[in-house]
Amino acid sequence: MKCLILPAALLLAPLCALHAADLPAKPNLVFILADDLGWADTTLYGHTKFYQTPNLERLAKRGMKFTRAYSASPLCSPTRSAILTGLSPARTGVTTPNCHLPEVVLEATPGKSAAPAQKSIQPAPATRLKTEYRTLAESLKEAGYATGHFGKWHLGPEPFSPLQQGFDVDVPHWPGPGPAGSYVAPWKFKDFDADPAEPHQHIEDRMAKEAVAWMEKNRDRPFYLNYWMFSVHAPFDAKKALIEKHRARVNPSDPQRSPTYAAMIESMDDAVGTLLDALDRLGLPDKTVIIFTSDNGGNMYNEIDGTTPTSNIPLRGGKATLFEGGTRVPCLVAWPGVTRAGTRSDAMIQSEDYYPTLLAGLGLQPAPGQRFDGINILPALKGGALPERALFQYFPHNPAVPDWLPPAVTVHRGDWKLIRIFHGGENGAHRHLLFNLRDDLGEKNNLAAQQPERVRELDVLIEHFLEDTKAVVPLPNPAFDPAKYHPEDEGKSKPRRNPPPAKSASAAIADPGDHPQMQGWKTRGCAAVVKDGIATITGTGAAPFLGFAPGKLEPGAKLRFRLRCAGGSGKVAWLPAANANPVDAPKPVEFVVKAGAWTEISAAIPAPGDKAGILRLFLPAQDASVELDWIELTSGGQTRRWDF
Repeated sequence: MKCLILPAALLLAPLCALHAADLPAKPNLVFILADDLGWADTTLYGHTKFYQTPNLERLAKRGMKFTRAYSASPLCSPTRSAILTGLSPARTGVTTPNCHLPEVVLEATPGKSAAPAQKSIQPAPATRLKTEYRTLAESLKEAGYATGHFGKWHLGPEPFSPLQQGFDVDVPHWPGPGPAGSYVAPWKFKDFDADPAEPHQHIEDRMAKEAVAWMEKNRDRPFYLNYWMFSVHAPFDAKKALIEKHRARVNPSDPQRSPTYAAMIESMDDAVGTLLDALDRLGLPDKTVIIFTSDNGGNMYNEIDGTTPTSNIPLRGGKATLFEGGTRVPCLVAWPGVTRAGTRSDAMIQSEDYYPTLLAGLGLQPAPGQRFDGINILPALKGGALPERALFQYFPHNPAVPDWLPPAVTVHRGDWKLIRIFHGGENGAHRHLLFNLRDDLGEKNNLAAQQPERVRELDVLIEHFLEDTKAVVPLPNPAFDPAKYHPEDEGKSKPRRNPPPAKSASAAIADPGDHPQMQGWKTRGCAAVVKDGIATITGTGAAPFLGFAPGKLEPGAKLRFRLRCAGGSGKVAWLPAANANPVDAPKPVEFVVKAGAWTEISAAIPAPGDKAGILRLFLPAQDASVELDWIELTSGGQTRRWDF
C-alpha cells in the first residue's frame, strides 16, 4: 500500500484503512474524462447551437450538473494527476503535459534562465507522476474493486503507466498525448489494431466497446472504470460522414463552426451513450456512480477548417490560459441515493475534490497519513452548499497561445478571482489581475487598482497555498532587459515582434504538421514559416520541437544548426523507434543560446547506434520566435544538410 504523508491546508483527517472484507456492498464508479472539451462545447449550459451532445443531456437528467466546476490546470497532465491523487499540480510538480517525453524527471526544480523579454524564469516541471503518490485506483483496489483504465493516460510510460498506479488493465496502454496517428483506423498503437471487420473504426467506438466488455466481465463485483477519452484533443480528424453532416449545418457567423470538431464531439458523445446503454442493459444504473468532466478548457489556438477548433465564448481564453476559458469545465455527477435527478449546483468544485469525495461517499478511509488538497463535496451533491473556500490553479508557464499570460497562479473565492503574475510588476514585484466573475464573466475589467485591499487579502491566500504545497515557483529573471519587454503583446495570439506575412503557400501551420518547405522536419508544439531561406519557428505549446526520422545513426553522429532568437535553452533528444519504451531513451544533450546574434550549435546525438529512431530538436520558442538558417546531420562520414 502506497501513501504519502503531506501537509495540506485542506484535508481529510487521516484514519486507518478498512479491510475489503469488512466493507458493505459498494457502488460501481465510471469516471469519464474528456480531453480539451470546453465549458461551451456541450449543450449543457446553453452556449452552443452547433455542437450536439444528446447523451450528455441524458446523463444530466440522471444526476447533477455543476456550473462552476474547474480543472486543476489549463493543460491535461496536471489535471489528470490531480484527479488521481487529490493533490494540486503545485504539490506534485506535474505542471505541463510533457509526460510522454523520454527524459524522466520526478521532481520540479527551479528554472535556470529565460529570454531577456521575460520578467520571470519558469520552473522545470516533473515529467512523470511518481508512483509514491497514492492514487484513487489503489484505494479502490484495496477495497475490493476491479480497476480498469481505458483511453488516454499521459502521466508517464512504464514504469509509471496505469498498471503501476493501481489499475488491473490498461487499454490501449499508450503513453502519448493523443491517439496514435489518428482517430479513425488504421492507428499506430503498439499491439492494438482496429477490428478486422471495421477497418476504419473510430478510436472512441473501440474504447467504448472495450470498456463495455470489461464491465460485463466484472458486473458481479464492484468496479472502477476509468474511461479517459482521447476526444477531442488533436489531431483533428473524424468520421467523414459526420464531418459532411456538420458541414451542411455550418453558420459562418457562429464562432463555433468547425465541422470536423463537431464530428469529433458527436463521436465523443456517442461513446458516452454506449456506456449508458450498457449500464442499463446490465441492470447497473442504480448501482453506479458516474462522473463526467474535462481536463481543461477548449482549444483556441490550433486551426482546423479555416478556424479554431472551438470558441469558449462567453468565457475569455481557452486551453493553456488561466482565464476562465482555460479552467472552467463541464461537469456531471450521477450518484444513486446521493444526487437528485435533473438538478443543478452552482457550488465551486475542482479536480482535487473527486478523490476525497468518493472515499467519503463509499465509506472508505484515507490511508494513514494521507491528506488532500481537495475537499469532500458530498454536501453539494446532496443539494446543499459548501463552506466558502478558496480554489487555486497553478500554471507557472506561458505558452504562446491567444490570451496568454506570463507564469501565474489564480485564486477563486466567492465571486472574486485574483491572478498573480509572478514578478510581473516593477522591480520584481508581483502583478495582479482582479475580476468579479458575477458581473464580468468575460474577465474584461481588471479591478486590481480600484480594490487594493481585496488584492492583498486574496494574495495572502495564494502565498499560503504556495507555501503549503511547497510549490517550485518562478524566479525573477536577472537577464531581464526592459528594452525587449513588450507588455502590449500580453494576451495576443502570437507574441513576437516580427510577425510573418499573411498566410500563403508557405504560411504558418498548426501542430502537428507537414510543411513541404521544412523538408521532412515535423513541427510539434510549434508552427513554421519559411521565407527567404529562413525558417521561423513559433511555439504553440509548452515544449516546441522539430522532429525527423533519420533511421539508424552511427555512434558519434552530430547535429549542427544555425539559429537566432531572444535567448534561452534547448536540447537535442533521441526517441527510440515507435515500438520502444520512451523511458529507455538516452539523456538529451542540452544547449544554450545567447540573445540577438546568429549562433551555430553542434551537439552529439545521444543515439545508441544500433536502432532506428526519431531525432528531436527542442528550440527556445515558447516565448518568442526562433529563426533557423540551416540544419546539418552527420553520421558515418555522411552529411545531410537542410537549407531552408
